Amino acid sequence: MNNAELQELKKRYVAAGAASPNEQFAAHATNAELWDADGKRMIDFAGGIGVLNVGHRHPKVVAAVKAQLDQLMHTCQTVMPYEGYVRVAQKLSEISPVRGHGKVMLANSGAEAVENAVKIARAATGRTNVICFDGGYHGRTFMTMAMNGKVKPYQGDFGPMPGTVFRAPYPVPYHGVSEEEALRGLRMTLRTDSAPESTAAIFIEPVLGEGGFYAASPKFLKAIREICDEHGILMVVDEVQSGFGRTGKMFAIEHSGVEPDMITMAKSMADGMPISAIVGTDKLMDSSGPNSLGGTYTGSPVSCAAVLAVIDIFETEDILGKANRLGDKLAKRFAKWQEQFEFVDNSRNLGAMAAFELVTDKASRKPRADLAAAITAKAKENGLILLACGMHANSIRFLMPVTIEDDILEEGLDIIEKVLGELPG
Repeated sequence: MNNAELQELKKRYVAAGAASPNEQFAAHATNAELWDADGKRMIDFAGGIGVLNVGHRHPKVVAAVKAQLDQLMHTCQTVMPYEGYVRVAQKLSEISPVRGHGKVMLANSGAEAVENAVKIARAATGRTNVICFDGGYHGRTFMTMAMNGKVKPYQGDFGPMPGTVFRAPYPVPYHGVSEEEALRGLRMTLRTDSAPESTAAIFIEPVLGEGGFYAASPKFLKAIREICDEHGILMVVDEVQSGFGRTGKMFAIEHSGVEPDMITMAKSMADGMPISAIVGTDKLMDSSGPNSLGGTYTGSPVSCAAVLAVIDIFETEDILGKANRLGDKLAKRFAKWQEQFEFVDNSRNLGAMAAFELVTDKASRKPRADLAAAITAKAKENGLILLACGMHANSIRFLMPVTIEDDILEEGLDIIEKVLGELPG
């Protein structure tokens, strides 16, 4: 079927709240390129929102999934466990920088991982409250919607959110929130809204994802660790988007040297197969009762095979080195655009987790969400998939596979440069 035919089916049968506004339909893809149902080629700078760090259909992942399909597709691991689950748990324990020996629970999505991290934190501490940060994104389930530091479009018309979730400022100096102000705000939250003795955990993204690709400094993250230690609060790091090599380390928290109590992860850990994980220190992960954690599909055998293949790819194909080199290339091009265009500012990257902002001018720093929307629309017309993000919807974020070929990367960046040159400003 072609795009037009599929669009008609989508209008008729797909719920409006779940339907993509994109009228193209993906047909097949390889690494950083995909083709739609009409045969149009697109360069992919979105990576399924950070899911494809090792590229569309990496041959080793495809082979591992096919081999697993010939052996076992499902048992429910709580009914009949299987080798893949425990091997993934072992590997994640070995590579995750949690404080102490790590144990693992596998789930289906980033939001489900965060939800279970809340459950584990409450069981381990006997406390109920959680503190999150402005601009944070943790998912679309009810608990994670409450934890998000951005109302629209996630909470929508869905009614009251769960309670016992409180918020503190995230440090974004470009938008007037210094590290000192963010820490003052967190301490105030602990005084005015969520007393330390009632606070189970502080959840933080080391680099905001949907919130704008702003990285918390090592100094700030160390201060969070110290506050948690002072009050017996658990530090939980959400690495769903920043994890699995995006920042040039396996996990973004590694840039700081801080060891959290728990890490949540998903997205690029399986190159497109649905799976997520919570890795935490053993006493925390063992704190809830028998059969208190799990789900019918958690840690699917097929998804576990994909995770093991991805970890092997990291070990054998220098993915972290590629992420850092990609980040350097992006930073160089961003610097050129920032010098060339008055409306391009605050370019930033941690490894290949990179973004820049669209503003009225560099002096005012007034966000221009309209320019970001125009760039993504024009890029699409020119054969490039590109995403905006941020509290002000004025940042352009880059989530192409870190395995992208140099000529494809340059072709995509040239499209953006062309579009920037055509903007009215």
